[in-house]
Amino acid sequence: MMGALTGFRVLDLSRILAGPWCSQILADLGAEVIKIEKPYSGDDTRRWGPPWLKDDSGQDTQESAYYLSANRGKHSVAIDLATLEGQQLIRTLVLESDVLIENYKAGSLQKYGLDYETLAAINPRLVYCSITGFGQKGPRADEPGYDFIIQGMGGMMSVTGERDDLPGGGPQKAGLAFADLTTGLYSAIAIQAALLSREKTGEGQHIDMALLDTQVASLSVLAMNYLTSGKVPSRFGNAHANIVPYQVFKAEKGEFIIACGNDSQFKALCESIGLAELALHPHYRQNSGRVTYREELTALLQQHFMTRPAEEWVKIIHQVKVPVGMINNLKQTLEEEQVIAREMVVNMPHSLQQNYTSIGSPIKLSKTPVEYQKAPPYLAQDTENILSRYLSETEIIELKEKKIIQ
Repeated sequence: MMGALTGFRVLDLSRILAGPWCSQILADLGAEVIKIEKPYSGDDTRRWGPPWLKDDSGQDTQESAYYLSANRGKHSVAIDLATLEGQQLIRTLVLESDVLIENYKAGSLQKYGLDYETLAAINPRLVYCSITGFGQKGPRADEPGYDFIIQGMGGMMSVTGERDDLPGGGPQKAGLAFADLTTGLYSAIAIQAALLSREKTGEGQHIDMALLDTQVASLSVLAMNYLTSGKVPSRFGNAHANIVPYQVFKAEKGEFIIACGNDSQFKALCESIGLAELALHPHYRQNSGRVTYREELTALLQQHFMTRPAEEWVKIIHQVKVPVGMINNLKQTLEEEQVIAREMVVNMPHSLQQNYTSIGSPIKLSKTPVEYQKAPPYLAQDTENILSRYLSETEIIELKEKKIIQ
C-alpha cells in the first residue's frame, strides 16, 4: 500500500531526539528515510541505556530503548562526515533526496560543504531542515541547546510544578523531553509545507527550527494570559489557571482527575456526586466565580471525595458525561482498552527479537494509513544496500577498509 509520503527520500543527519522524532514521523508516512550515522558509534542515544532491547533468548542487546523510541522505519548508513570521501558520498545522496534533516550547531556543516547554500546549488529542489537549540541567528545561535535548558529558559518550568507555598513546590521540568518532541512535530509540519510549496515553485528551501522558538510557541494560552493581563502566570500544579474544577483530587483510595470545562458540566458534576447545592451557590454558578473562590470550592470537593474510592467516583461522574479519569501508570495506560483499540501498541519483527513491540503512530489516515515497514535498524544495517545504488562493490570494500563507512 502507498503511504502519504511514498516516493519521497529523506536524508537524516540528525541524532538524539528532535531530528529523529521528525524523521520517524516522515518514515511512518511512507518516506524512505536514510539515517546517516558515525561509523562504529552511531547515534549517541544508542548508548543511552539501560534499559536495552532483549534478544529472543532474553539477553540484553546493545540497542537502547531510548534509541528504539525514535528510529522506526529508517535505514542506517554509517559514513564518516569528517572525511572528504564521506562528504562526497553525502553530496551524491543529496542529488536524489527530497529532504535533508540536520541538528548540528549553527554553521558547523559549512566546513564540510554540507550546508544549505552548497547543497542547494547542486539540488535546488532540496528541502533542508536545520534543528538547533537557538536557531540560525541571534546572540545565542552558536550555543548548544538541550531540552532541559530550553524548558527552563523558555518558561515551561515556571508554570510546571506545585505552587511555591505547597510542599514540594517549585519549578519542575516535564517528565518527557517536551521541547525536543514538539520541535520534532513542528519540523515534520514545516517539511511537508515546504514540499507542498515546491510543487508550486519547483524550488526547495531552508527551514530554520529552534527548540527555544517551539517552547515559546507552546506556551500558548499562558503566554496570551500574560500578554493580555501583564500578570506573570504562576504554577498551579495539577490545577488549571483558567478553569475550576480542573485538577487532581484524592479519594479514599487512589487519585483521579476532573476536567470540568463549562458551567453545565459543573452542574452535572455536583448533582451526580450529591452536592447539587454547590451549583446554585452564587460564588460557584459561573466559572469566573469558581476561579475567584478556587480555594474554598476545591476544599469542599476534596473533603467530599475522601468518602469513596477513586474508581467509584470515576464511574459515577462518567455517567453524566463530565470528563473524568484515573491517573494511570505506563502499564495501565498501555493496557487501557481504548489504547489497544486505537492500535497504539504495535508488533513488528526486529532482527534481534521476533516479538518486538513499539508505540504506534497517532496519525490515522483513511486512504494512506501508516504502515510499520521496518524496525529501528542496528548500526550500519543498510550501508551496503543503500550505497550499492551509487558505488561498485570494489569501491564499497575500499571505503570500508579506510573506515570511511561501516
